[in-house]
Amino acid sequence: MALKHEPTAPYHSAQDALRVLETVARHTTGVTDAELARETGLGQERLTTLLRMLRREGYVEQIADGAYVTGDALARLSSAHQREEALRDQLQRTLNRLRDSVGAAVYISRYVDGEVKVTQYADGPGTPAVNEWVDFRQSAHATAVGKSLLGQLDHNGRRDHLSRHKMARLTSRTITSDKLLLSRLEAQPPTVPVLDLQEYAVGTVCAAVPITAGSSVGCLALSLPVEHAHRLRQAADTLNRNAAPVLLSLAI
Repeated sequence: MALKHEPTAPYHSAQDALRVLETVARHTTGVTDAELARETGLGQERLTTLLRMLRREGYVEQIADGAYVTGDALARLSSAHQREEALRDQLQRTLNRLRDSVGAAVYISRYVDGEVKVTQYADGPGTPAVNEWVDFRQSAHATAVGKSLLGQLDHNGRRDHLSRHKMARLTSRTITSDKLLLSRLEAQPPTVPVLDLQEYAVGTVCAAVPITAGSSVGCLALSLPVEHAHRLRQAADTLNRNAAPVLLSLAI
């Protein structure tokens, strides 16, 4: 399976944040923001934004003299012992923050062994998760998650998936033509969120953005009740702008 690699803005943010983090880690007694700017080559405004995110996620801490040192979250993720559990906990905290900032249930999904898999999500009383009335593995053609993941595969990878999963009509809006779906996936810009406007379930709208890390295909998604559909594009843009911490956690 080949991937279509077209880096998005969150990808570049995660790469820059990783560069800052590596620089902080080299200075075991602390490093100032002026030194970080000089060593990373990043502008002050950009650096300030990245440091704010790294502090919020627990990857760096500021000590008494204002210098930066590595934080507890980095120590936990860098440890081979219980790394999977630490990563899951870190991602869950990030998802909870995203849920609150976009006002929607949010999900992380991966394409694993040729199947769509929602690996984690964050919902709440006012931000209900999607009712999985049809297995997400069988309905990639109808969901924002599925279309985002398929969009990151090459043409043969998409065809292989569709050959194994019948494109059932789930609502009156569901695309059931593989030719139409493939042409839409081909035309989808990687930087624009993929939408599901009641294609999977009547009463629910969704959006997804790619979070491809290395050779792994993934996406970050959100869902809203249809009465909040007017917020979907703005929420999706917010999700996209704030995807960097998820990418960073997966890259460490």
